[in-house]
Amino acid sequence: MPDEADSGGFAKLRQIIAKLRGKEGCPWDRKQTHASLKPYLIEECYEVLQVLDEGAPQKLCEELGDLLLQIMLHAQIATEAGQFSIDDVIRGISNKLIHRHPHVFGGQKVQDAGEVELNWEALKQEEREEGESLLAGVPEQMPALAYSQSIQRRVAGVGFDWDKVEEIIDKLAEEVAEIKQAPDQQERAKEFGDLLFTLANVARRLDIDLEMALRSANQRFCRRFAHMEEACRNRGVSFGSLSFDEQNVLWEEAKRAIR
Repeated sequence: MPDEADSGGFAKLRQIIAKLRGKEGCPWDRKQTHASLKPYLIEECYEVLQVLDEGAPQKLCEELGDLLLQIMLHAQIATEAGQFSIDDVIRGISNKLIHRHPHVFGGQKVQDAGEVELNWEALKQEEREEGESLLAGVPEQMPALAYSQSIQRRVAGVGFDWDKVEEIIDKLAEEVAEIKQAPDQQERAKEFGDLLFTLANVARRLDIDLEMALRSANQRFCRRFAHMEEACRNRGVSFGSLSFDEQNVLWEEAKRAIR
């Protein structure tokens, strides 16, 4: 077992990961592949997001370490296969950051963050293979709402965007009307998707992270519903036995108590 007093530092972490994957290492770590590690990578990303919501620095430090572990494992697997090493990963992102920040590492001048974003998209376009779509680099495995905002942000970067956010909000009413007019379930699902896509566009223009906003709404709903259940227990009644109007009265109480 490594000496805890000497367990810090990137080089040490690299040694630990290599040993875990080595012949005398851990059976679980040794049998992992890029594919088998995918669920853990996703889980660790969501755990980082959760502690970011909580605003807990020490937890964030711990969860970032868990996420780094996943990156190190993938890099070690690639090293063993003779594909690339963690050094290549670091070198690649370093070169990319320098290339995409000529206003910091070169002589280019910019006025504001908006101009930086425009330049960023232009530089990314230079890095794409000829004929590759602007949207090809957005991973389809992303949650659907986040993916929607990401592809809309990409096309907006090259000018394909509404002039005013109010125009997109007006489009919402159109999409709701089309859901009402849909002749069958398949068409309703299609129109509902268009409605969500438009909502994602509104959120992007209002600088709202749609995934975070919905996650926050989910958490608020759960806290309010728990408040309703607690109120019922204190009053000796069953929530399920209440009428819809009585439940709504409780809901309004919960909304006042939990903002």
